Amino acid sequence: MFKRYGHDIRIAVESILSNKLKSILTALGIIFGVAAVISMLAIGKGAQQEILDQIKMVGVNNILISPIVQDKSSDSQEGEMQLNKFSRGLTLLDVEAIRSTIPAVKRISPEISFNSTIVLSGMRYTAKLVGVSNDYFELYNLPLSQGVFFNDYQEEHGIQVCLIGANIRAKFFSQVDPIGQYLKFDNVWLKVIGVLEKTNVSLTGFEDQGVNVYNDNVYIPIKTLLMRYQNRALVNTKLASEATSMTVFGGGMHMSRVVVNSSNASASETNYNQLDKIVVQVQETEQLTPTTEVLSRMMLRRHSEVKDFEITVPELLLKQQQRTKDIFNIVLGAIASISLIVGGIGIMNIMFASVMERIKEIGTRMAIGAKKMDIVVQFLSEAVLISVTGGFIGVFLGIILSVAIHQIAGITTIISFFSVVIAFGVSAAVGVIFGYSPAKRASERDPIESLRYE
Repeated sequence: MFKRYGHDIRIAVESILSNKLKSILTALGIIFGVAAVISMLAIGKGAQQEILDQIKMVGVNNILISPIVQDKSSDSQEGEMQLNKFSRGLTLLDVEAIRSTIPAVKRISPEISFNSTIVLSGMRYTAKLVGVSNDYFELYNLPLSQGVFFNDYQEEHGIQVCLIGANIRAKFFSQVDPIGQYLKFDNVWLKVIGVLEKTNVSLTGFEDQGVNVYNDNVYIPIKTLLMRYQNRALVNTKLASEATSMTVFGGGMHMSRVVVNSSNASASETNYNQLDKIVVQVQETEQLTPTTEVLSRMMLRRHSEVKDFEITVPELLLKQQQRTKDIFNIVLGAIASISLIVGGIGIMNIMFASVMERIKEIGTRMAIGAKKMDIVVQFLSEAVLISVTGGFIGVFLGIILSVAIHQIAGITTIISFFSVVIAFGVSAAVGVIFGYSPAKRASERDPIESLRYE
């Protein structure tokens, strides 16, 4: 076929080269259209990858139970009813009840955390101390770079051992092996038995949904934190015992509950929950919603119908955000694709103008024996060559633009082979679709009228 129509294609190439400026201006629509499609799809792919990384960070199929801390300055009737019922808040007993009652639970870990200062060799560093169980590291996909996790004996007896984040190691143990070393956190010495791998995932506001800045954390067994640092359940038990009194009325005995005077309570007593979080992981994603409903009813019964907790599913929140971003990316892709259509229309207009300019040339070629198909191939080749060349340039421009967006704006961009193929394929198709009509019109002109055309 190339041998048959090679002469026609060569005429098309010569025409393009003899009108370089016009050809470049004609291709601009395709160039910017392809570049826009590739860069927009790269932004969308990057956003999708960020969401997937965040889902991994918050844990797959996790359910987060957090306490609702009652504002003690509030004197509302609802607040008094909540205090009168004396819910003990989130405790380790809730963890054991969930573990033994709900069959869909795969892993579960309590969590208590507070900020303080690490002191070692004259250096001070503000960090977060987090009391957890071993399941925690599986829940949040936190691998070790060195060392070991807690063993059963350390967890059960509250031994003073810890795992540290990458930034803690870099600060205090950059020159030595941290395993077996000791660090002082809030006046308690802890032995380092493991170091977590460094993570660079962007959190984007999900710290309150179970995501921590793991690199700056120190992890210890939950019972170590309760024994060595703080146990708010002891304060709550004291409040409950002081608030319950026995009163005798006319030979009978009546139990009355008295609300503790909030003005005498310390700030630390405001939060009466032993735990800051309970993280529950279910077997399958399909079990998230029904398990959440069962957990809500179960926790209400255990807390004397006091709604002093909230249950969230970070993965569902992130997937909802992902759906929103997907819609936004589709809109961006559609807008970018319009540029390709505009470029195609530009090619068609220029080719129609080219046909009118070269009517005598068409008549001459047909008079000396050129067939209609030769004319079609000639003008169609011009349109396709312009669009394909513009597509190649647009691909390179799109890659450069994607890298520039990442470097300048800090937006994650991922260029996929699929997006490049789609953008280039569409640009080539645009040349064929919008170039065929002018080519067909040129081939249908009468040779005699074409030769007489002035």
